Amino acid sequence: ALSVILFPLLSTAGESTCYGNTSKGRLENGVKLPDSGRNFRSYSSVGAVLGRTYLHSSAHKVVVDTYAAIEKSMPDSVYVYGETGWKDGGRIRPHRTHQNGLSIDFMVPVTDTSGKSVSLPTSTINKYGYNIEFDNNGRYKDLKIDFESMAEHLYQLSLTAKREGVGISLVILDPPLLPMLLKTKRGAYIRKNLPFMKGKAWVRHDDHYHVDFSVPCKPFHG
Repeated sequence: ALSVILFPLLSTAGESTCYGNTSKGRLENGVKLPDSGRNFRSYSSVGAVLGRTYLHSSAHKVVVDTYAAIEKSMPDSVYVYGETGWKDGGRIRPHRTHQNGLSIDFMVPVTDTSGKSVSLPTSTINKYGYNIEFDNNGRYKDLKIDFESMAEHLYQLSLTAKREGVGISLVILDPPLLPMLLKTKRGAYIRKNLPFMKGKAWVRHDDHYHVDFSVPCKPFHG
């Protein structure tokens, strides 16, 4: 438990430098996200060990501080984050973006049949959650997407990013799910303050929502 508490403090000592953009770029001094916290965990311990959960230091702070904020506003909700990028950035397959430390996938928060918040099941069987298929009503087997918890996460993420001087340039969620997100308590704020991709992405974003942060980056020559 001590290592989980200290890890973010130790790993954010240096500032990162990003180059280019999310689709073509690199990163210097990337910071690894903690594998878990009181209300969150990574999608895969293997993915973390392989180095697939690094972010730009500014984005890292926003993500970790947001989980701390949600712990107060929605103490019964649990979250799982997905892939981010390499410590030095660059192409991280199969993603087309995630190259300069400013992209992160958040796996959708879910509830079980009793309405309790539970972690999305992630394993090799379902490609660590990326192969789960939710229907257009946000259901998969005995699980249901917890849109209130998702909305609170995005709301707190936006507030934290603004406080840290970090922009959010894009959010991707499967279009049929967006109306349910906008019907939540935070829906009006989300509609006004977060830029969602128009239309469909190259893969369905039903099991996760993708967020691109925005900070000043240097030109990329590569």
